[in-house]
Amino acid sequence: MNRLKDATSPYLLQHAGNPVDWWEWSDGAFAEARRRDVPVLLSVGYAACHWCHVMAHESFEDGETARVMNELFVNIKVDREERPDIDAVYMEATQAMTGQGGWPMTVFMTPEGHPFYCGTYFPRAQFRALLQAVHKAWTEQRDDVVGQGQQVVAALSSRGSGLAGSEVPGEGVLAHAVKVLAGSYDPVRGGFGTAPKFPPSMALEFLLRHHARTRDEESLAMASHTLEAMARGGMYDQIGGGFARYSVDAQWVVPHFEKMLYDNALLARVYAHLWRLTGTPLARRVALETCDWMLRDLRTDEGGLASALDADSEGVEGKYYVWTPEQLREVLGDDAAFAESLFEVTGTFERGASVLQLLSDPDDVERYERVRTVLLSARAHRIPPARDDKVVAAWNGLAIAALAECGALFDRPDLVRAAEEVARLLVDVHLHDGRLVRTSKDGTAGANAGVLEDYADVADGLIALHAVTGDPRHVRLAGELLNTVLERFGDGQGGFFDTADDAERLFRRPQDPTDNATPSGQFAAAGALLSFAALTGSDRHRQAAAEALAPAGALAGKHARFAGWGLAVAEAAATGPVEIAVIGDPDDERTRALHRTALMTVAPGAVVSTGPPDAAGVPLLEGRGLVDEAPAAYVCRGFVCRLPVTTQADLARELRGQLD
Repeated sequence: MNRLKDATSPYLLQHAGNPVDWWEWSDGAFAEARRRDVPVLLSVGYAACHWCHVMAHESFEDGETARVMNELFVNIKVDREERPDIDAVYMEATQAMTGQGGWPMTVFMTPEGHPFYCGTYFPRAQFRALLQAVHKAWTEQRDDVVGQGQQVVAALSSRGSGLAGSEVPGEGVLAHAVKVLAGSYDPVRGGFGTAPKFPPSMALEFLLRHHARTRDEESLAMASHTLEAMARGGMYDQIGGGFARYSVDAQWVVPHFEKMLYDNALLARVYAHLWRLTGTPLARRVALETCDWMLRDLRTDEGGLASALDADSEGVEGKYYVWTPEQLREVLGDDAAFAESLFEVTGTFERGASVLQLLSDPDDVERYERVRTVLLSARAHRIPPARDDKVVAAWNGLAIAALAECGALFDRPDLVRAAEEVARLLVDVHLHDGRLVRTSKDGTAGANAGVLEDYADVADGLIALHAVTGDPRHVRLAGELLNTVLERFGDGQGGFFDTADDAERLFRRPQDPTDNATPSGQFAAAGALLSFAALTGSDRHRQAAAEALAPAGALAGKHARFAGWGLAVAEAAATGPVEIAVIGDPDDERTRALHRTALMTVAPGAVVSTGPPDAAGVPLLEGRGLVDEAPAAYVCRGFVCRLPVTTQADLARELRGQLD
């Protein structure tokens, strides 16, 4: 039976034609396992996952393997991006049992949902043998199998986060976190640790903010070197813009070619912040190219942004992106030798092909732009990687912030309009009675409830969009989402669960304050709560932010890379954060000049609001007026404001003073 044919997940739809009798995650699937008295085989992955495709081709599309799976198990397929809660609890079990994790994740469990054997990718022969071994254990050693599952559940259920803390990380903790990051920093190639290297977006944001507050040169050096190395290597698409998921080597040369919305939204914002801090042209170029890539390749007809592009095309990883010298000559003619040298076409990939790099800026910029345009046009005729068209609320929230800020900083109103369209889609499709759904596809909301990161990242995106547009509705909506966070996600001890109190009950309610590929839900919530408090004066939201940041201090001592966003938010707390109210007619050039100066501040986590005199809807603006009939800016902390200023120079001086 083809139970996946009506799924909203592109990943599940990829498997709809398998001979495996897949079920979606449902009570019915577990009831069927109980009726048949067989274990459940859970397979978790996502649409852009290369090894998921490999296991699908080897095993799930193979008739004999599927026959055994159907005969011996009830088989459930889950998209980890639609159900991060399921992924989280069973990945925790997989890591506890095997010491490692990854996707595809393969879990054998009892009909009660208790995992008793876990793994990731299995080659077909090994997988077939495993199916028979698990069946044999289930039929001949049932008590041992069930007991093992119960022990795993009991052990995991008794775990806390192990990250107790009582206060916002202070100056000493933040300075020590920089030293911890420096301990794993690669001074030659940039980044942290060894291969594979992932873009450390949240840690880089922390380092930029730390430098802005303290003038610490080591922080800026680590961040700027890493950002330049990533942008010049093969992990960055030198032709079309946008970053791949990670580099398989320590030199940032060969990527794992899938492109994720969340990586690019986070990185576009970090590069924009580097430019705001240093003025480096490379940061401006990469921020804008990344935004343009998101809108060109991920924008949906409804105005949202799709989740990802696959790593593979025509069944070959990277085929869409790599070039041989022969292909360059065919496309570029006399410019081929120039491109071959400029882009390091020296056989850096497989079968004589190369991933393009740009290790230095070209001397002939006009020729470079011409070559890049021709190559992009030629590449458009290749068969592109598949696109995962589902819209994930959290990742679109990250994109709203990036597009809005890049649009404002780089005078690109089209990017701001795109951010507003994304926000409109989330409000119209994902938000119902104050509650978010996690995903949508083709303008239709999915069935899965939003998790903590959805509420937090969308709220943060709306606050960033308000800073650029001044629309008070964005602050009101952010407040509604954050009130849901406080009412539905709290753990009673200052932290947050990753699922709401009325979400589906799994064997463990997931709670993980550490960053992964994106900011943790808890640290993202802390940032949005702190910004909202700065705009509204709400002590309740400020206190909740402070309590949620406590685990960042515990992580900073040894694992600062996994607390980057929490440490970045703590930097904002250390400066107030600074609150800037710009009062005046939005059509007045003087108002626009003050507003731009406010947005250019490097004060960590500064909040900006703008509106006419005594504007309603945003408490930071209330009671603020013009000065001698001229637009004015008020620089405040905790709603205590300095005397208003009316010129860009005076406002810039006031903002610099907040960091002295």
